[in-house]
Amino acid sequence: MNNHPAVLLIHKPSGVTSFSSLKPIKREIDRKVGHAGTLDRFAQGLMIVLTGSCTKLNPLFSELDKRYRAVISFGSETSTLDPEGPVIAEAPVPSLKVIESVISDQFTGTIAQTPPAYSAVHVDGKRAYKLAREGKDVEIPSRMVTIFDLSIISWESPLLTIDVHCSKGTYIRSLARDIGKACHSCAHLIALERTAIGPYTLDEAADVQDIPSLQQQISTSAQRIMRLPGLGTMVLNESSARKIRYGNLPAERDIIKRNVHHEDHAAMLFDHHHQLLAVVHLDDHGLPKKLYALITSECSGND
Repeated sequence: MNNHPAVLLIHKPSGVTSFSSLKPIKREIDRKVGHAGTLDRFAQGLMIVLTGSCTKLNPLFSELDKRYRAVISFGSETSTLDPEGPVIAEAPVPSLKVIESVISDQFTGTIAQTPPAYSAVHVDGKRAYKLAREGKDVEIPSRMVTIFDLSIISWESPLLTIDVHCSKGTYIRSLARDIGKACHSCAHLIALERTAIGPYTLDEAADVQDIPSLQQQISTSAQRIMRLPGLGTMVLNESSARKIRYGNLPAERDIIKRNVHHEDHAAMLFDHHHQLLAVVHLDDHGLPKKLYALITSECSGND
């Protein structure tokens, strides 16, 4: 069994669960695998997969906003709000003018959204989708999400193709349902592709079966970590750079250079060769207080 901490960008195909798509990575790269957001079975697109000790960075990657291209079918709603469920409601298809007006007035900025009944949200200690499959009524509290941008790409009645830039926790299936209702119609998704997570894009991703490409990504994982937004940076002296590899946090006097903003809650630690050594939690004074994860030389392609 190989053991490689890494940050991998994969292209999940449609028709398989996110869990199933990770099997080649567990088998060939590292048994310990995490992700920064799953995709539904019918959906495809970018997933960020973390392996080994890099799984500890999951809270940072999970906070990132996301971008999607979605196809909404108006005039019918399914139980799952996707193409896999049976139709449970039908209504007249609205005009493009009505759809444009509704999106402009109600679906930009911060909005309240109720996750789908068929989702992984916990309800009374159980996954909502398990309760839904048992035929039980599922009441899920609404939550606030942010739609940074929603652009209409094409309209071929009853199909609307949109690009969405949204905050974490946004369900595009719920977005389709709610737009349909706001148009005095109903709707569900028939296709969904995640095109970006934070600064990471789908065109950087490798097929999950392409193990050589994923193994190549291991050696450039540090570069992807350094692209995380909202992290401070610190350069350590030589002595402290050696000690951090054993989990010893630097004292303030060991920091040669520090670039940390008041709102930063984490920072990257570098040696004087600009090699990434670790990611740390920061205290109220902007100093390291706890390790997120050590970054191995393997991640940065150094021997």
